[in-house]
Amino acid sequence: MTADLGQPALLELIGRTPVARVQAGNSWYTAKLESVGVGGMKARAAVSMLAAAAARGDLAPGATIIESTSGTLGLGLALAGKALGHPVRLVVDDELESDLRGLFSAYGVELEVVTEPHPTGGWQQARLDRLAELLAATPGAYWPDQYDNPDNASGYRAMGAEILDQVDTVDVLVASIGSGGHCAGLTRVLRERWPHLRVIGVDAVGSRIFGQPDRRRLMRGLGSSILPRNVAYPDFDEVHWVDAAEAVASCRRLAATTGLAGGWSTGAAALVAGWAAEREPGSRVLTVFPDGPHRYLRTIYNDDWCHRHGLFATPAPTPTLLPSQNGEIAGGWARCTVIRDPAADRAPAPAIPGVAEALRGLHGNGTARRETADGVTT
Repeated sequence: MTADLGQPALLELIGRTPVARVQAGNSWYTAKLESVGVGGMKARAAVSMLAAAAARGDLAPGATIIESTSGTLGLGLALAGKALGHPVRLVVDDELESDLRGLFSAYGVELEVVTEPHPTGGWQQARLDRLAELLAATPGAYWPDQYDNPDNASGYRAMGAEILDQVDTVDVLVASIGSGGHCAGLTRVLRERWPHLRVIGVDAVGSRIFGQPDRRRLMRGLGSSILPRNVAYPDFDEVHWVDAAEAVASCRRLAATTGLAGGWSTGAAALVAGWAAEREPGSRVLTVFPDGPHRYLRTIYNDDWCHRHGLFATPAPTPTLLPSQNGEIAGGWARCTVIRDPAADRAPAPAIPGVAEALRGLHGNGTARRETADGVTT
């Protein structure tokens, strides 16, 4: 069917992605190839959040969408905005790849670029602080809030339904964790058919999500400096932390052996899915490759960049087992089978989660500049 720009028919381009069998030693696992879908994996979440907000009356026709992103959700929002008739304004940071900035410019998406990380919350908190200022200054704007919005997870029910039609059985789901949405959504659907499904989360070394201390990370789209409420901790049987060098090695090995390639989340998920398949021969392991390689040609697949960042170290062949999430700091690939929400006693979410204080008039700690769709910086 032909899709006209700015029409709901664009939504028909999202999803219906294939699966592939990937060899891991003498075993195999199945990967859902979300890079094939227009707008990438997070277009599913973007449409779900915007459609649900419009149905509730929270999102007015033609209203501006403002969101914080490391990049991937921004691509999904760009497509969803065009399909549903909303301009999109993204709060990004200085580490966003130049190629992706160029793509956003081509899409007509306005960027607010945060230039200094928050002293305790990193780039994510700095982006959220700037986002709060923009919301306060933009009447009628809507913030999807990918980190805490349950409609994020709901957007992946269709992916789960596709998987049920594509595979016979799944014993283990391996899912990379950023906002937590796709793992939560998939687990709900898959456990309706397979109630004993084991779920392994894949986080980044230096991420706070599973109780480790926040540290500066090269990897984007995987891990978090804040604690997203969409992470459903009771769903997990195990968590793995993967560092940048291990993700690079996994990405390059995957590309060289299969012709499939992707970014940080894809490499980390492939590493852990291969480990799970080899460790438990006969188990049906499923993972999701969220994106393709094009955004990473100047980083993960660039020898000079990897040398400059010391990413050609020999990775560990197996993960270190940690007795608890926060008792020992993961310095490289590590795993833990005792899962607990590190903020189990936190207070209920404010009316606008994560930025309520800023909206009451407090100022953010970062500085920002604005890039218009034609690339002019102000």
